[in-house]
Amino acid sequence: MMPAIHMDTETPKSAMEQLLAEHEELSSVPAVGDTINGVVMEKTGNALYIDIGAVGVGTIYGKELFDDLNTFEGAKIGQQVQATILTLDNEEGYVELSLRTATMERSWEELRRKYSDTVSFPTEIIDANKGGLIIRVSGVTGFLPVSQLAPDHYPRVEGGDKNKIFDRLKSYVGQQFTVKIIGLDQDEEKLIVSEKSAVSDVISSTLEQLGEGKVVEGTVSGVVDFGIFVKFTEGGQELEGLVHISELAWQRIDSPADIVSLGEKVKAKVIGIDDGLRISLSMKQLEEDPWTKVGDKYKVGDTVKGEILKVTPFGGFIKLDDAIHGLIHVSELPEEAKGDPTSVLKAGETMNLTIISLDPKEHRLGLSLRATTDKKEKKTERAEPTKKSKAEKKPATKKKTTKKKEAKKED
Repeated sequence: MMPAIHMDTETPKSAMEQLLAEHEELSSVPAVGDTINGVVMEKTGNALYIDIGAVGVGTIYGKELFDDLNTFEGAKIGQQVQATILTLDNEEGYVELSLRTATMERSWEELRRKYSDTVSFPTEIIDANKGGLIIRVSGVTGFLPVSQLAPDHYPRVEGGDKNKIFDRLKSYVGQQFTVKIIGLDQDEEKLIVSEKSAVSDVISSTLEQLGEGKVVEGTVSGVVDFGIFVKFTEGGQELEGLVHISELAWQRIDSPADIVSLGEKVKAKVIGIDDGLRISLSMKQLEEDPWTKVGDKYKVGDTVKGEILKVTPFGGFIKLDDAIHGLIHVSELPEEAKGDPTSVLKAGETMNLTIISLDPKEHRLGLSLRATTDKKEKKTERAEPTKKSKAEKKPATKKKTTKKKEAKKED
């Protein structure tokens, strides 16, 4: 171990102050917190001794050493190192230094460069929480939010189960993701990265060639409550797009799982590319819109038979055929059912209803049970007087016959 520098401790001035007074060339000595360069003089099992020139001898040990094990383990006698001053004069008379602080400063400098140059780089996922993934770049801990994950890694869980999403995120721990810095603040020790932004650089040129209107063929890679994800290849690059539930089919759909299944091969049309990355697809636009010819089959005033698909507090959804679905509003139910549509409408049952409105452009068809009931009542009212008049005529005929018979008898 290096011998300590012995100084006169009886003087009221500190050893460093006395040294500075005797040697003017040391008047520009660095202050606590400054980063300086030095040369490794000696290396022991738990310390490094650094020659820092006219300032004296510095030492690095304990936590400040082992927080940067790579530098410590690779240090050799005569090698130059960079360290940060913690104390100018410790109990043993050394300038106490820190490898960790200097290393962190170098790390932040490197992060600032990557941020300003908007470069993408690989990083390891070290942990996960329900909001995203924890990463570490050059010793600095950062965060990769779920919203900034690339499509391949976005946790698609049916029903949005938070526990299942968390399990999916935890499965990424230990993997390498390519990311780009989108938020940086050294004072707050905040580092936010995005995988989505990094991936967009790679596929942006491919997306430019893709263009809206192109028909692609791919495989269903995810089924969620708001739609399905489809993976396909374009220009040698694997891409993924979303078919929103409203773009799956022309008719109303309760669950995408009713239409397609995971792994199924499908065709879809590109209808949008948002933020240079999100690809919107449509399956229904590859088929003719049945509503363009709905007027040939259905007209306002027609009584039709429909199957009740779903009952809600505001009414019910009715299936007239595979392509055309309509809505019966609660106001078009009998008076006694307005407080509780389920008292009249039962999912799975069929009933006769009257079409009261038709808007092909908006894909809307309104139905009424009250109108159907009114029709029946009017029909019944028209039929009842006819029966009554016939019944009144019969007795009159009998009376005439009786009078004729009586007249014959008198003759």
